[in-house]
Amino acid sequence: MNEKLKIDIVSDVVCPWCTIGYKRLEKAIAELGIGDKVDISWQPFELNPNMPAEGQDLHEHIAEKYGSTLEEQKESQEIMTEAGEELGFKFDYFEGMRMSNTFDAHVLLEYAGEFGKQTELKMQLTTAFFSERKDVSDRKVLNEALLKVGLNATEALARLEDTEARKEVKSKEAYWQNVGVRSVPTIVFNKQSALTGAQPVDVFKKVLTDIMAS
Repeated sequence: MNEKLKIDIVSDVVCPWCTIGYKRLEKAIAELGIGDKVDISWQPFELNPNMPAEGQDLHEHIAEKYGSTLEEQKESQEIMTEAGEELGFKFDYFEGMRMSNTFDAHVLLEYAGEFGKQTELKMQLTTAFFSERKDVSDRKVLNEALLKVGLNATEALARLEDTEARKEVKSKEAYWQNVGVRSVPTIVFNKQSALTGAQPVDVFKKVLTDIMAS
C-alpha cells in the first residue's frame, strides 16, 4: 500500500471516550511503527448541538440526556479517569463542572487542518476542558490554545465570524450524520470501514494491520 491510510475521526472536543479512543489508536499506530503511513483528519460532531452559550451543569446535562443517576455518573467518571491514566491523559472531574458549547472549537479545528495542526489543537482543547477546568467556548481559552500550538490566533478567531466557515462545519456535521454516524468516536478508514467507540489497542492494531496488508 503506497498511499497513506486516511483515518477520519468523527468526534467532539468534550467527548471523554473520543479522547480515550484516539489515545488508544495513537498507541496502536506507535506500536506498529506506522506513524508515517497514516493521515488523520478530525471531523466535527456536536454531542450537544443545542447547548446554550453559557453551557450547562454536567450532572444535570447527563441526567437529562442519558437518565443517569449521580451514582452512575460517578462510577462512569471513575472508569474514564482510570482509562485516561493508563494512556497518560488526565480527566479531572469536579463539582460544578459544566458542559460547553463546542461549535466554535470545530470551526477552529477546520482552520488548524489547513496548517497540519488539527491533532495538536484537538488535544490542546480536550486537555483544556478535561484536565485544566477550562470552558472551551470561551474566546480567551480558544485564543490560548491556538497560540500554544503555534497558530495565528487573530486570523483563526476571525474565522468564527465567517459565515462560510460556519456553514462548512454544519455541512460536514450533516454529511457524517447522513452516512450513519450516530455516536462518537467513529473512526473511519479510507472512507470504507469504520469502528465505533474507544476500542482496545489490540483491536485497532488488528484493523490497521489488516488494512495495511490489503
